[in-house]
Amino acid sequence: MLLPAVVLVAALCLWAVAAVAVQVRCLDAARSGARALARGEPVATVVASTLRAAPSGAEVRTVDAGPGLVAVEVRSHVALPGPWPGSGPGVTVEARVVAAAEGSEPPGSGAR
Repeated sequence: MLLPAVVLVAALCLWAVAAVAVQVRCLDAARSGARALARGEPVATVVASTLRAAPSGAEVRTVDAGPGLVAVEVRSHVALPGPWPGSGPGVTVEARVVAAAEGSEPPGSGAR
């Protein structure tokens, strides 16, 4: 009776580690996308390069972050291991990175 519980706990621990790894990949992809967008690269190019860096099946979008700021969000679903397809129960992880656009003043810095 104890063995199935141990197997279940071990599987859930492995799934949690996988979810953290996907979160880190989403953060890295969003960071590189925000840097590229801040440099002034076209949005389509930024989305394509961010998708290449993101986990498979991830969603990427650019977000209006205010004047002089750019933001990229990356979202991915991490399904629980089991007999259901990839869109089964699980958790959605996301990362959002905001960067100052090159050539713009940081917010609140005003001319002196």
